[in-house]
Amino acid sequence: MVSIPSAQRGFGFRDHAALWFSLGVGLLVMQIGAYLIPALSPPQALAAVLLGSALGSGLLAWVAAIGCRHGLSSSALIARSLGLRFALLPVGLNVVQLLGWTAFELVVMRDGTTAIAHQLFGTDATWLPWVATLAWGALLIALASASMVGMARRFISRLGLPLVVASLCWLTYQFATRLHTQGVEAWWSQAGDGSMGLMAALDLVIAMPVSWLPLVADYSRYGVSASGALRGTWLGYTLANVWCYALGILIISTMPPGADLVATLLLAQGGLLALGLILIDETDNAYGDVHSGAVSFSFLAKRGSIRSAGMVLAALATSCALVLPMHSLEPFLLMLSSIFVPLFGVVISQLAFGLPPERALRWGPALVWLLGIACFHVGAVLWPTWGSALPSLALTLLLGAVLRKTAGQAHG
Repeated sequence: MVSIPSAQRGFGFRDHAALWFSLGVGLLVMQIGAYLIPALSPPQALAAVLLGSALGSGLLAWVAAIGCRHGLSSSALIARSLGLRFALLPVGLNVVQLLGWTAFELVVMRDGTTAIAHQLFGTDATWLPWVATLAWGALLIALASASMVGMARRFISRLGLPLVVASLCWLTYQFATRLHTQGVEAWWSQAGDGSMGLMAALDLVIAMPVSWLPLVADYSRYGVSASGALRGTWLGYTLANVWCYALGILIISTMPPGADLVATLLLAQGGLLALGLILIDETDNAYGDVHSGAVSFSFLAKRGSIRSAGMVLAALATSCALVLPMHSLEPFLLMLSSIFVPLFGVVISQLAFGLPPERALRWGPALVWLLGIACFHVGAVLWPTWGSALPSLALTLLLGAVLRKTAGQAHG
Protein backbone atom coordinates (compact mmCIF):
# COMPACT_ATOMS: atom_id res chain seq x y z
CA MET A 1 0.00 0.00 0.00
CA VAL A 2 2.62 2.49 -1.17
CA SER A 3 1.47 6.06 -1.72
CA ILE A 4 2.14 7.64 -5.13
CA PRO A 5 4.99 10.14 -4.60
CA SER A 6 4.56 13.81 -5.56
CA ALA A 7 7.07 13.51 -8.41
CA GLN A 8 4.79 11.05 -10.22
CA ARG A 9 1.66 13.15 -9.84
CA GLY A 10 0.60 15.24 -12.80
CA PHE A 11 -3.22 15.29 -12.89
CA GLY A 12 -4.63 18.77 -12.47
CA PHE A 13 -8.22 20.02 -12.41
CA ARG A 14 -8.58 19.88 -16.20
CA ASP A 15 -7.20 16.34 -16.41
CA HIS A 16 -9.66 15.07 -13.79
CA ALA A 17 -12.57 16.88 -15.44
CA ALA A 18 -11.71 15.62 -18.93
CA LEU A 19 -11.21 12.04 -17.73
CA TRP A 20 -14.47 11.83 -15.82
CA PHE A 21 -16.51 13.63 -18.45
CA SER A 22 -15.28 11.10 -20.99
CA LEU A 23 -15.92 8.15 -18.64
CA GLY A 24 -19.40 9.49 -17.92
CA VAL A 25 -20.45 9.48 -21.59
CA GLY A 26 -21.89 6.24 -22.95
CA LEU A 27 -24.72 4.55 -24.79
CA LEU A 28 -25.64 2.66 -21.63
CA VAL A 29 -26.31 5.95 -19.79
CA MET A 30 -28.59 7.15 -22.59
CA GLN A 31 -30.47 3.86 -22.57
CA ILE A 32 -31.03 4.07 -18.82
CA GLY A 33 -32.16 7.67 -19.22
CA ALA A 34 -34.78 6.44 -21.67
CA TYR A 35 -36.28 4.28 -18.87
CA LEU A 36 -37.42 7.42 -17.03
CA ILE A 37 -39.99 8.28 -19.72
CA PRO A 38 -42.98 7.71 -19.68
CA ALA A 39 -42.72 6.41 -16.09
CA LEU A 40 -42.26 10.01 -14.92
CA SER A 41 -43.40 13.33 -16.33
CA PRO A 42 -40.66 15.27 -18.14
CA PRO A 43 -40.24 17.79 -15.27
CA GLN A 44 -39.93 14.94 -12.75
CA ALA A 45 -37.48 13.02 -14.94
CA LEU A 46 -35.23 16.04 -15.45
CA ALA A 47 -35.37 16.89 -11.73
CA ALA A 48 -34.27 13.32 -10.92
CA VAL A 49 -31.43 13.61 -13.46
CA LEU A 50 -30.14 16.92 -12.07
CA LEU A 51 -30.38 15.99 -8.38
CA GLY A 52 -29.22 12.38 -8.81
CA SER A 53 -26.23 13.41 -10.92
CA ALA A 54 -25.15 16.06 -8.42
CA LEU A 55 -25.46 13.67 -5.46
CA GLY A 56 -23.88 10.63 -7.12
CA SER A 57 -21.03 12.61 -8.65
CA GLY A 58 -20.49 14.34 -5.31
CA LEU A 59 -19.88 10.97 -3.64
CA LEU A 60 -17.56 9.98 -6.46
CA ALA A 61 -15.63 13.22 -6.08
CA TRP A 62 -15.42 12.77 -2.30
CA VAL A 63 -13.70 9.41 -2.71
CA ALA A 64 -11.48 10.91 -5.44
CA ALA A 65 -10.32 13.60 -3.01
CA ILE A 66 -9.59 10.99 -0.32
CA GLY A 67 -7.55 8.91 -2.78
CA CYS A 68 -5.63 11.98 -3.96
CA ARG A 69 -4.94 13.23 -0.43
CA HIS A 70 -3.39 9.95 0.62
CA GLY A 71 -2.01 8.87 -2.79
CA LEU A 72 -3.62 5.44 -2.39
CA SER A 73 -5.51 3.20 -4.82
CA SER A 74 -9.11 2.12 -4.22
CA SER A 75 -7.89 -1.29 -3.03
CA ALA A 76 -5.57 0.34 -0.50
CA LEU A 77 -8.39 2.57 0.76
CA ILE A 78 -10.58 -0.50 1.28
CA ALA A 79 -7.73 -2.23 3.14
CA ARG A 80 -7.26 0.74 5.45
CA SER A 81 -11.01 0.78 6.17
CA LEU A 82 -11.69 -2.95 6.70
CA GLY A 83 -8.23 -4.29 7.50
CA LEU A 84 -5.78 -5.92 5.13
CA ARG A 85 -7.11 -9.48 5.44
CA PHE A 86 -10.80 -8.69 5.30
CA ALA A 87 -10.22 -6.38 2.32
CA LEU A 88 -9.19 -9.38 0.19
CA LEU A 89 -12.88 -10.32 -0.14
CA PRO A 90 -14.24 -7.04 -1.61
CA VAL A 91 -11.09 -6.46 -3.68
CA GLY A 92 -11.42 -9.95 -5.18
CA LEU A 93 -15.09 -9.33 -5.91
CA ASN A 94 -14.11 -6.06 -7.55
CA VAL A 95 -11.81 -7.90 -9.97
CA VAL A 96 -14.73 -10.18 -10.92
CA GLN A 97 -17.07 -7.21 -11.24
CA LEU A 98 -14.69 -5.25 -13.45
CA LEU A 99 -14.03 -8.27 -15.65
CA GLY A 100 -17.78 -8.58 -16.15
CA TRP A 101 -18.32 -4.89 -16.84
CA THR A 102 -15.45 -4.89 -19.38
CA ALA A 103 -17.09 -7.76 -21.22
CA PHE A 104 -20.42 -5.94 -21.08
CA GLU A 105 -18.82 -2.79 -22.56
CA LEU A 106 -17.39 -4.92 -25.38
CA VAL A 107 -20.87 -6.28 -26.06
CA VAL A 108 -22.27 -2.73 -26.23
CA MET A 109 -19.52 -1.75 -28.69
CA ARG A 110 -20.06 -4.94 -30.70
CA ASP A 111 -23.80 -4.37 -30.99
CA GLY A 112 -23.29 -0.74 -32.00
CA THR A 113 -20.76 -1.78 -34.62
CA THR A 114 -23.07 -4.40 -36.14
CA ALA A 115 -25.89 -1.84 -36.22
CA ILE A 116 -23.65 0.59 -38.10
CA ALA A 117 -22.58 -2.16 -40.53
CA HIS A 118 -26.23 -3.04 -41.16
CA GLN A 119 -27.04 0.62 -41.81
CA LEU A 120 -24.11 1.09 -44.19
CA PHE A 121 -24.01 -2.22 -46.05
CA GLY A 122 -27.29 -3.93 -45.22
CA THR A 123 -25.45 -6.98 -43.91
CA ASP A 124 -26.47 -9.26 -41.04
CA ALA A 125 -23.63 -11.74 -41.49
CA THR A 126 -23.28 -14.16 -38.56
CA TRP A 127 -19.51 -13.66 -38.47
CA LEU A 128 -19.74 -9.89 -38.06
CA PRO A 129 -20.36 -9.85 -34.24
CA TRP A 130 -17.38 -12.16 -33.76
CA VAL A 131 -15.08 -9.98 -35.85
CA ALA A 132 -16.34 -6.80 -34.15
CA THR A 133 -15.77 -8.27 -30.68
CA LEU A 134 -12.25 -9.41 -31.55
CA ALA A 135 -11.41 -6.03 -33.11
CA TRP A 136 -12.58 -4.04 -30.08
CA GLY A 137 -10.87 -6.54 -27.78
CA ALA A 138 -7.57 -6.18 -29.66
CA LEU A 139 -7.80 -2.38 -29.35
CA LEU A 140 -8.48 -2.72 -25.62
CA ILE A 141 -5.46 -5.00 -25.15
CA ALA A 142 -3.28 -2.46 -26.98
CA LEU A 143 -4.58 0.38 -24.78
CA ALA A 144 -3.98 -1.70 -21.63
CA SER A 145 -0.32 -2.05 -22.63
CA ALA A 146 0.14 1.74 -22.62
CA SER A 147 0.65 4.18 -19.74
CA MET A 148 -2.54 5.13 -17.89
CA VAL A 149 -1.42 8.74 -17.49
CA GLY A 150 -0.57 8.97 -21.18
CA MET A 151 -3.90 7.36 -22.10
CA ALA A 152 -5.83 9.90 -20.04
CA ARG A 153 -3.93 12.93 -21.28
CA ARG A 154 -3.37 12.10 -24.93
CA PHE A 155 -6.13 9.77 -26.09
CA ILE A 156 -8.94 11.18 -23.95
CA SER A 157 -8.20 14.87 -23.33
CA ARG A 158 -6.66 15.78 -26.69
CA LEU A 159 -8.31 13.40 -29.15
CA GLY A 160 -11.40 11.69 -27.79
CA LEU A 161 -12.98 14.47 -25.72
CA PRO A 162 -13.41 17.12 -28.47
CA LEU A 163 -14.88 14.53 -30.84
CA VAL A 164 -17.38 13.14 -28.33
CA VAL A 165 -18.47 16.66 -27.25
CA ALA A 166 -19.08 17.53 -30.90
CA SER A 167 -21.15 14.36 -31.41
CA LEU A 168 -23.23 15.03 -28.27
CA CYS A 169 -23.86 18.61 -29.39
CA TRP A 170 -24.97 17.43 -32.82
CA LEU A 171 -27.31 14.73 -31.46
CA THR A 172 -28.79 17.16 -28.93
CA TYR A 173 -29.47 19.66 -31.69
CA GLN A 174 -31.07 17.01 -33.92
CA PHE A 175 -33.45 15.62 -31.30
CA ALA A 176 -34.20 19.01 -29.72
CA THR A 177 -35.23 20.24 -33.16
CA ARG A 178 -37.41 17.17 -33.61
CA LEU A 179 -39.06 17.74 -30.20
CA HIS A 180 -39.68 21.38 -31.05
CA THR A 181 -41.44 20.30 -34.25
CA GLN A 182 -43.61 17.83 -32.33
CA GLY A 183 -44.50 20.41 -29.68
CA VAL A 184 -42.44 21.14 -26.57
CA GLU A 185 -45.34 22.49 -24.46
CA ALA A 186 -47.49 19.40 -24.98
CA TRP A 187 -44.53 17.15 -24.15
CA TRP A 188 -43.64 19.12 -21.02
CA SER A 189 -47.19 18.86 -19.66
CA GLN A 190 -47.44 15.08 -20.13
CA ALA A 191 -48.08 13.11 -16.94
CA GLY A 192 -46.06 10.04 -16.03
CA ASP A 193 -47.73 6.62 -15.96
CA GLY A 194 -46.66 6.04 -12.34
CA SER A 195 -44.68 2.85 -13.03
CA MET A 196 -41.66 4.40 -11.26
CA GLY A 197 -41.56 6.71 -8.27
CA LEU A 198 -39.40 9.81 -8.10
CA MET A 199 -37.12 8.31 -5.41
CA ALA A 200 -36.65 5.11 -7.41
CA ALA A 201 -35.73 7.26 -10.45
CA LEU A 202 -33.27 9.19 -8.29
CA ASP A 203 -31.75 5.86 -7.23
CA LEU A 204 -31.41 4.86 -10.90
CA VAL A 205 -29.62 8.09 -11.82
CA ILE A 206 -27.27 7.88 -8.84
CA ALA A 207 -26.39 4.29 -9.80
CA MET A 208 -24.14 5.32 -12.70
CA PRO A 209 -21.66 7.59 -10.85
CA VAL A 210 -21.79 5.32 -7.79
CA SER A 211 -20.80 2.35 -9.97
CA TRP A 212 -17.41 4.05 -10.48
CA LEU A 213 -16.68 4.31 -6.74
CA PRO A 214 -14.41 1.21 -6.69
CA LEU A 215 -12.30 2.75 -9.47
CA VAL A 216 -12.02 6.47 -8.86
CA ALA A 217 -9.04 6.51 -6.46
CA ASP A 218 -6.98 4.45 -8.93
CA TYR A 219 -6.87 7.64 -11.03
CA SER A 220 -7.20 10.44 -8.49
CA ARG A 221 -4.10 9.23 -6.61
CA TYR A 222 -2.12 10.79 -9.47
CA GLY A 223 -3.68 14.19 -8.72
CA VAL A 224 -1.65 17.24 -7.76
CA SER A 225 -4.19 18.43 -5.17
CA ALA A 226 -7.23 16.95 -3.42
CA SER A 227 -9.32 20.03 -4.20
CA GLY A 228 -8.51 19.74 -7.91
CA ALA A 229 -9.45 16.06 -7.86
CA LEU A 230 -12.72 16.80 -6.09
CA ARG A 231 -13.77 19.74 -8.29
CA GLY A 232 -12.64 18.14 -11.56
CA THR A 233 -14.28 14.78 -10.88
CA TRP A 234 -17.51 16.36 -9.68
CA LEU A 235 -17.81 18.81 -12.56
CA GLY A 236 -16.75 16.38 -15.29
CA TYR A 237 -18.96 13.48 -14.29
CA THR A 238 -21.97 15.64 -13.38
CA LEU A 239 -21.96 17.31 -16.80
CA ALA A 240 -21.62 13.98 -18.62
CA ASN A 241 -24.28 12.22 -16.53
CA VAL A 242 -26.81 15.04 -16.90
CA TRP A 243 -26.16 15.37 -20.63
CA CYS A 244 -26.42 11.65 -21.45
CA TYR A 245 -29.45 10.99 -19.24
CA ALA A 246 -31.20 14.06 -20.66
CA LEU A 247 -30.31 13.00 -24.21
CA GLY A 248 -31.81 9.57 -23.53
CA ILE A 249 -35.01 11.28 -22.34
CA LEU A 250 -35.00 13.49 -25.44
CA ILE A 251 -34.54 10.54 -27.80
CA ILE A 252 -37.24 8.33 -26.22
CA SER A 253 -39.65 11.29 -26.26
CA THR A 254 -39.29 11.80 -30.01
CA MET A 255 -38.95 8.27 -31.40
CA PRO A 256 -41.89 6.03 -32.44
CA PRO A 257 -43.23 3.55 -29.84
CA GLY A 258 -41.27 0.30 -29.80
CA ALA A 259 -38.32 1.71 -31.75
CA ASP A 260 -34.76 0.86 -30.76
CA LEU A 261 -32.61 3.68 -29.33
CA VAL A 262 -29.48 2.77 -31.32
CA ALA A 263 -31.49 2.45 -34.54
CA THR A 264 -33.08 5.85 -33.85
CA LEU A 265 -29.63 7.40 -33.40
CA LEU A 266 -28.52 5.94 -36.72
CA LEU A 267 -31.54 7.34 -38.54
CA ALA A 268 -30.89 10.87 -37.31
CA GLN A 269 -29.08 13.19 -39.70
CA GLY A 270 -25.37 12.66 -39.06
CA GLY A 271 -26.28 9.98 -36.52
CA LEU A 272 -24.01 7.40 -38.11
CA LEU A 273 -20.91 9.51 -37.52
CA ALA A 274 -22.04 10.62 -34.05
CA LEU A 275 -22.73 7.04 -32.95
CA GLY A 276 -19.36 5.94 -34.31
CA LEU A 277 -17.59 8.62 -32.27
CA ILE A 278 -19.51 7.64 -29.12
CA LEU A 279 -18.55 4.00 -29.68
CA ILE A 280 -14.89 5.03 -29.90
CA ASP A 281 -15.35 6.91 -26.63
CA GLU A 282 -16.79 3.74 -25.07
CA THR A 283 -13.28 2.27 -25.25
CA ASP A 284 -12.13 4.50 -22.40
CA ASN A 285 -14.95 3.08 -20.23
CA ALA A 286 -13.72 -0.44 -20.96
CA TYR A 287 -10.14 0.71 -20.42
CA GLY A 288 -11.10 2.23 -17.07
CA ASP A 289 -12.53 -1.11 -15.95
CA VAL A 290 -9.47 -3.01 -17.17
CA HIS A 291 -6.94 -0.68 -15.54
CA SER A 292 -8.68 -0.70 -12.17
CA GLY A 293 -9.18 -4.45 -12.38
CA ALA A 294 -5.43 -4.78 -12.96
CA VAL A 295 -4.67 -2.50 -10.00
CA SER A 296 -6.94 -4.63 -7.77
CA PHE A 297 -5.41 -7.86 -9.07
CA SER A 298 -1.91 -6.57 -8.40
CA PHE A 299 -2.99 -5.71 -4.85
CA LEU A 300 -4.12 -9.31 -4.39
CA ALA A 301 -1.17 -11.01 -6.11
CA LYS A 302 1.56 -8.69 -4.76
CA ARG A 303 3.56 -9.35 -7.92
CA GLY A 304 3.54 -8.67 -11.64
CA SER A 305 3.02 -5.36 -13.41
CA ILE A 306 -0.29 -3.53 -13.74
CA ARG A 307 0.15 -3.37 -17.53
CA SER A 308 0.57 -7.15 -17.85
CA ALA A 309 -2.42 -7.80 -15.61
CA GLY A 310 -4.47 -5.32 -17.64
CA MET A 311 -3.65 -7.05 -20.92
CA VAL A 312 -4.60 -10.44 -19.46
CA LEU A 313 -7.89 -9.09 -18.10
CA ALA A 314 -8.68 -7.46 -21.46
CA ALA A 315 -8.11 -10.79 -23.22
CA LEU A 316 -10.30 -12.62 -20.68
CA ALA A 317 -13.08 -10.04 -21.05
CA THR A 318 -12.95 -10.44 -24.83
CA SER A 319 -13.33 -14.21 -24.44
CA CYS A 320 -16.30 -13.68 -22.10
CA ALA A 321 -17.94 -11.31 -24.56
CA LEU A 322 -17.58 -13.94 -27.30
CA VAL A 323 -19.08 -16.92 -25.47
CA LEU A 324 -21.24 -15.74 -22.56
CA PRO A 325 -24.86 -14.44 -22.76
CA MET A 326 -23.81 -11.05 -21.43
CA HIS A 327 -27.24 -9.41 -21.66
CA SER A 328 -28.67 -11.97 -19.22
CA LEU A 329 -25.70 -11.41 -16.88
CA GLU A 330 -26.62 -7.76 -16.27
CA PRO A 331 -28.66 -8.53 -13.08
CA PHE A 332 -25.66 -10.44 -11.71
CA LEU A 333 -23.35 -7.51 -12.44
CA LEU A 334 -25.78 -5.07 -10.81
CA MET A 335 -25.98 -7.37 -7.78
CA LEU A 336 -22.19 -7.20 -7.51
CA SER A 337 -22.42 -3.41 -7.71
CA SER A 338 -24.74 -3.43 -4.71
CA ILE A 339 -21.80 -4.67 -2.65
CA PHE A 340 -19.76 -1.55 -3.35
CA VAL A 341 -22.35 1.14 -2.62
CA PRO A 342 -22.36 0.44 1.16
CA LEU A 343 -18.65 -0.40 1.08
CA PHE A 344 -17.69 3.10 0.07
CA GLY A 345 -20.02 4.56 2.66
CA VAL A 346 -17.69 2.81 5.10
CA VAL A 347 -14.57 4.03 3.26
CA ILE A 348 -15.74 7.65 3.34
CA SER A 349 -16.73 7.51 7.01
CA GLN A 350 -13.41 5.94 8.03
CA LEU A 351 -10.97 7.90 5.84
CA ALA A 352 -12.51 11.33 5.24
CA PHE A 353 -10.68 12.86 8.21
CA GLY A 354 -7.45 10.87 8.19
CA LEU A 355 -5.98 7.40 7.86
CA PRO A 356 -6.58 4.92 10.69
CA PRO A 357 -3.63 2.71 11.68
CA GLU A 358 -3.00 -0.36 9.52
CA ARG A 359 -4.52 -3.57 10.89
CA ALA A 360 -5.11 -7.08 9.63
CA LEU A 361 -8.80 -6.96 10.61
CA ARG A 362 -11.14 -4.11 11.55
CA TRP A 363 -14.29 -5.86 12.68
CA GLY A 364 -16.41 -2.78 13.35
CA PRO A 365 -16.23 -1.28 9.83
CA ALA A 366 -16.53 -4.78 8.32
CA LEU A 367 -19.78 -5.35 10.24
CA VAL A 368 -21.11 -1.96 9.13
CA TRP A 369 -20.39 -2.92 5.51
CA LEU A 370 -22.29 -6.22 5.86
CA LEU A 371 -25.24 -4.37 7.45
CA GLY A 372 -25.19 -1.98 4.49
CA ILE A 373 -25.39 -4.87 2.02
CA ALA A 374 -28.34 -6.31 3.96
CA CYS A 375 -30.04 -2.90 3.95
CA PHE A 376 -29.53 -2.64 0.18
CA HIS A 377 -31.30 -5.93 -0.55
CA VAL A 378 -33.97 -5.65 2.15
CA GLY A 379 -34.81 -2.18 0.90
CA ALA A 380 -35.56 -3.52 -2.57
CA VAL A 381 -38.34 -5.60 -0.98
CA LEU A 382 -39.63 -3.47 1.91
CA TRP A 383 -39.37 0.07 0.48
CA PRO A 384 -38.96 -0.28 -3.31
CA THR A 385 -40.31 3.23 -3.96
CA TRP A 386 -37.36 4.69 -2.02
CA GLY A 387 -34.71 2.75 -3.90
CA SER A 388 -31.80 0.87 -2.36
CA ALA A 389 -28.60 2.84 -2.92
CA LEU A 390 -29.44 5.92 -0.86
CA PRO A 391 -30.72 4.10 2.27
CA SER A 392 -27.77 1.67 2.37
CA LEU A 393 -25.28 4.46 1.73
CA ALA A 394 -26.84 6.65 4.41
CA LEU A 395 -26.79 3.77 6.91
CA THR A 396 -23.11 2.97 6.37
CA LEU A 397 -22.09 6.63 6.44
CA LEU A 398 -23.95 7.15 9.73
CA LEU A 399 -22.85 3.97 11.47
CA GLY A 400 -19.28 4.35 10.19
CA ALA A 401 -19.08 7.93 11.49
CA VAL A 402 -20.40 6.84 14.90
CA LEU A 403 -17.85 4.01 14.95
CA ARG A 404 -14.99 6.34 14.00
CA LYS A 405 -15.99 8.88 16.66
CA THR A 406 -16.31 6.18 19.31
CA ALA A 407 -12.89 4.77 18.42
CA GLY A 408 -11.40 8.27 18.60
CA GLN A 409 -12.85 8.87 22.04
CA ALA A 410 -11.57 5.48 23.21
CA HIS A 411 -8.02 6.46 22.17
CA GLY A 412 -8.38 10.00 23.43
